[in-house]
Amino acid sequence: MSPVATITPATSPVESLSIMLRALKLPAFARYAEEIAQKAEREGWTFGRYLHHLTELEVHERHRRRIERLQHESDLPREKTLATLKRSKLPPKVAKTLPTLCEGTFVGRGDNILAFGLPGRGKTHVVCAIGHELVQRGHRVLFTPTFALVQRLLAAKRDLRLEKELAILDRFDVVILDDIGYVQQDRDEMEVLFTFLADRYERRSVMITSNLLFSQWDRIFKDPMTTAAAIDRLVHHSVVLEMTGSSIRADEAGQTMKEAATTTTDTQATTTTSKQSTTEADGEI
Repeated sequence: MSPVATITPATSPVESLSIMLRALKLPAFARYAEEIAQKAEREGWTFGRYLHHLTELEVHERHRRRIERLQHESDLPREKTLATLKRSKLPPKVAKTLPTLCEGTFVGRGDNILAFGLPGRGKTHVVCAIGHELVQRGHRVLFTPTFALVQRLLAAKRDLRLEKELAILDRFDVVILDDIGYVQQDRDEMEVLFTFLADRYERRSVMITSNLLFSQWDRIFKDPMTTAAAIDRLVHHSVVLEMTGSSIRADEAGQTMKEAATTTTDTQATTTTSKQSTTEADGEI
């Protein structure tokens, strides 16, 4: 039954307005219409100002809901944001480039971001932080471990729906492939990954993290010709982030162990002092 069909002669004007606004998919209008009407009457607003204010609320509410949907579908790790990124640990060139990348102008050009470095250097956190910022700017982003994407594409190929799956992925402005260097594929897996990269070439952006340099990518694609073709497509329009320096994870683990050792030492010292005080007190008695 249509929501408007529930309106009867006994329905008040305010109730019927709310029903019709919801039928028109204007929930913010429906939610705030009466409240803002009372405010407008008290403050002597014109009808134009009243309508403008309600429209602003609707626009802001729709934007908020859209960002929430984009955030949910992105599968981005919630904790790996720009706010939690320790920029002081980043290589100077990466730290300098990061604000520009977060603006997202590269997305419109279909450019790629390639983050290289040994394990623990913050590659995943950096690309995820950029991904979160892109979502806030209204871009559709998908984060996925490379092995998971490969298995997804391989299943689609077996079911003769690879083109359909590529079309679904094409809806995302940016796809983040995490840890491409850990994927050791057979020929079928290598082929679907190459097909995915070739399909997005110069149209849609990818962000890739890898612990392997390009010279080692023959471990991924096996065939030298395919390896060269994949690298050529990725590098043609790309920003390369070299994540050098010490391991951030190792540094954090070392700091945690140091703080734990300090806490243990302080506790032992406090316990020893307490025992000495008790012994001295017993002697006095």
